Amino acid sequence: MAGKAYIIGVGMTKFEKPETRDWQYWDMAGEAGGKALADAGIPYNAVEQAPVGYCYQASTAGQRAVYELGLTGIPVYNVNNNCATGATALMMARQFVASGLNDCVLALGFEKMKRGVLGGGADSGDFAASPVARHYAVMAAAHGFEMTPPTAQLFGNAAREHMDRYGTTARQLAAVGAKNHRHSADNPNAQFQDVYTVEEILAARTVHRPLTKLQCSPTSDGAAAAVVASERFVREHGLADRAVEIAGQAMTTDTQDSFASGSCIDVVGRPMSRAAARQAYEASGLGIEDVDVIELHDCFSVNELLTYEALGMCADGESGKLAEDGATTHGGRWVVNPSGGLISKGHPLGATGLAQAAELVWQLRGTAGARQVPGARVGLAHNIGLGGAAVVTLLRKG
Repeated sequence: MAGKAYIIGVGMTKFEKPETRDWQYWDMAGEAGGKALADAGIPYNAVEQAPVGYCYQASTAGQRAVYELGLTGIPVYNVNNNCATGATALMMARQFVASGLNDCVLALGFEKMKRGVLGGGADSGDFAASPVARHYAVMAAAHGFEMTPPTAQLFGNAAREHMDRYGTTARQLAAVGAKNHRHSADNPNAQFQDVYTVEEILAARTVHRPLTKLQCSPTSDGAAAAVVASERFVREHGLADRAVEIAGQAMTTDTQDSFASGSCIDVVGRPMSRAAARQAYEASGLGIEDVDVIELHDCFSVNELLTYEALGMCADGESGKLAEDGATTHGGRWVVNPSGGLISKGHPLGATGLAQAAELVWQLRGTAGARQVPGARVGLAHNIGLGGAAVVTLLRKG
């Protein structure tokens, strides 16, 4: 039987537009990791292993990153799982602790990116060799291929399908962007703190119809970290007041369900997310009805709607109304992406999943300031990457 694992410390940098700040990836990693250790109140030499996530640096960049914290000779694992990289590093840390192998592990994620849109693998010299070639082939068969950013095409076409199938409206999609930009105004770590109306979001430049720029996550620089510890470590170091339990966690990858329908809704990961949520609920004994606050992977506004459905917050096709009616903001049934989400907080790929965990830890501790969800006891994080992987994590203050 697996043991329990707790997050005892979290830290992150401010997420920045690439090339805004004069720093290297090891600088941001050192800042986030140092903050997580300080939050836990432990020295780096208490850490036994470190899974380190990133997508855009060379092999062993994980070592270069943690060397900013110390040179203790611990095992360092370089993790790359596309946009789900940060949550994958956290999952590895939890597995090391829950298995009894370690008592204290540092999960770290960072990214130093370039300005401009992501190609999503479709802009490589050899398209057939791309890890997501199968995904784009399904999209192209159904929708063709346009001269717009490839990843935005996948999600934009998923949005078109959702609108055609369920009657979802452009205003409902824009409501997601408006909510998350509004939430980020209270987050000093967010890349953007600007507030927009639904009308302003609809009027912004179109990236791939129906998605406008203000419904798309930006490229970002930044890092985030979490210290994961065993129940014994928590007890021996007197950290019970800071500890947040990882109550359940699951990762899934693509199955035939991602491709068999020929639908971009499935290609971009709704089946993966649904399966990961189901497994995490089973592992934790919790359900969506127990959750108070959610940080989910809103790389594009449509993906937030698809994730509502995958998590069981509503039936398929009802997510647009959920967003439009205010059920997922302060005063609603759940508060989703109080940090501002990827759309407004930013999306440095390797850091995103760990930044979600950091926000939820602050929420469950009651230290999230103006973003605080009153009485939050259970949080859910959802991190997904094309190619693919979906990670759902349930956190509980206890």
